[in-house]
Amino acid sequence: MKLKILLPTEVFLETEINKITAEAENGHFTLLPRHLDFVTALIPGILLFQTINNETQIIAIDEGILVKCGQEVLVSVGNAIKGDSLETLQQTVEKQFKILDEQDRKARAASASLEASLIRHFVEFDK
Repeated sequence: MKLKILLPTEVFLETEINKITAEAENGHFTLLPRHLDFVTALIPGILLFQTINNETQIIAIDEGILVKCGQEVLVSVGNAIKGDSLETLQQTVEKQFKILDEQDRKARAASASLEASLIRHFVEFDK
């Protein structure tokens, strides 16, 4: 099968695989080349797949959609992080979350500042 992982701004990964394991709201599942076509919503978690060289790869993913159509598996997610092991992947994900939390905090502060400025302008305009 051909696996393609898509992020909003880029193709994160494109490779040939033997099988893929992921998690939807109703639990984990594994897809093999001869399985029926399949569509599901993915929850944040771990995506495991076996390459045609029988190497197991792990990727932490955000929520998204998985579509299996014929021999192609498309995974579209908001964010993905590749890891060598579960331990290093956990550390990388935690580091990324801290960065995203800081960016989110700064964006909220900027938004609050813009809202306060807009309200001040409306009050001054009303006088």
